[in-house]
Amino acid sequence: MRVLIIFGTRPEAIKLAPVIRELGKRSEFDPRVCVTAQHREMLDQVLQLFEIRPDFDLGIMRPDQSLFEVTERALAALEGVLEAERPELVLVQGDTTTAFVGALAGFYRKIRVGHIEAGLRSHDKFAPFPEEMNRRLADELSDLLFAPTEGAKANLLREGFPEERIFVTGNTVIDALLWTVERLESPEAQARLVRRFAELGLDLEGKRLILVTAHRRESFGRLGEICHALRLIAEHNRDVELVYPVHLNPQVQGPVWRALEGTDRVRLLEPLDYESFVWLMSRAYLILTDSGGIQEEAPSLGKPVLVMRERTERPEALAAGTAKLVGVGRERIFQEAQRLLDEPAEYAKMARAVNPFGDGHAAERIVSILKEQLR
Repeated sequence: MRVLIIFGTRPEAIKLAPVIRELGKRSEFDPRVCVTAQHREMLDQVLQLFEIRPDFDLGIMRPDQSLFEVTERALAALEGVLEAERPELVLVQGDTTTAFVGALAGFYRKIRVGHIEAGLRSHDKFAPFPEEMNRRLADELSDLLFAPTEGAKANLLREGFPEERIFVTGNTVIDALLWTVERLESPEAQARLVRRFAELGLDLEGKRLILVTAHRRESFGRLGEICHALRLIAEHNRDVELVYPVHLNPQVQGPVWRALEGTDRVRLLEPLDYESFVWLMSRAYLILTDSGGIQEEAPSLGKPVLVMRERTERPEALAAGTAKLVGVGRERIFQEAQRLLDEPAEYAKMARAVNPFGDGHAAERIVSILKEQLR
């Protein structure tokens, strides 16, 4: 059974790697990988780590590309791939433009579509933008809906999706995270990463590491507030080190480097490969992020997460008490971070290793479901 897996960004690659590996183990399947390369450098890091060799690389990325351009180039390029491969199923993941366009392309060719990580909702079509609508539209176009949680399934049922098309599997990001953490336990991996960060001049001895990511499109124009909050945290705490791997998007790079370059106790880095990022997550005291995936990963490592957004489509982390929405205002971000730095009891409430998003076996469940549904 030929399955075409379509993705274009680093988060999709991380979350699809366990599924690609599991499909490759099963003789019933003939998996083919197509990357749009909506992102390039950051995607290639993950392909190398997980030893994924694309059968098709569409290379659509252009500097300062707009959503219109990404959508147009991806859709046009996928037409030829689907014509050549004629798969029995198109598999997409998450909420990127590539995920939406991949589902749309499958629909146009009347090919069944499976959507991994279906059913997440913020209930505001502009937050996150454009991810909320990308995900909703991918769900509408899909025949098989792989919901990571019971809450995501409930969202789909409320919207009228038939229950027989919905499968609760857990989130494959936990599969990828646990695989990576296991790799990092070897003395060789530890020594390699210690050397790497020493070469970058990162000295965490006696410091509490605060790991920062902020890059989503909805954060554009608000990065000044976020950066000001980071300055306040650094100024008020001499025992912290804020480490911020800055996304390659020029609309992130420019404002962040202008605001924070040279700030004491703030280290701006180029984007890290996934293995290095997981290593930093595992050593972090606290994580500040606008990322969706980190809201899923960090709780598994017992790391408190302050979510610098107004809404989240991942309420399970909030319910588990491991994540907290703090918005994008400088004062709120600073105050909530300071509370966790100053009050051990408040920190302890959030620093609990829980897995609200999965147990590390989501890919196995998805592939077993595909075997049943496609025969």
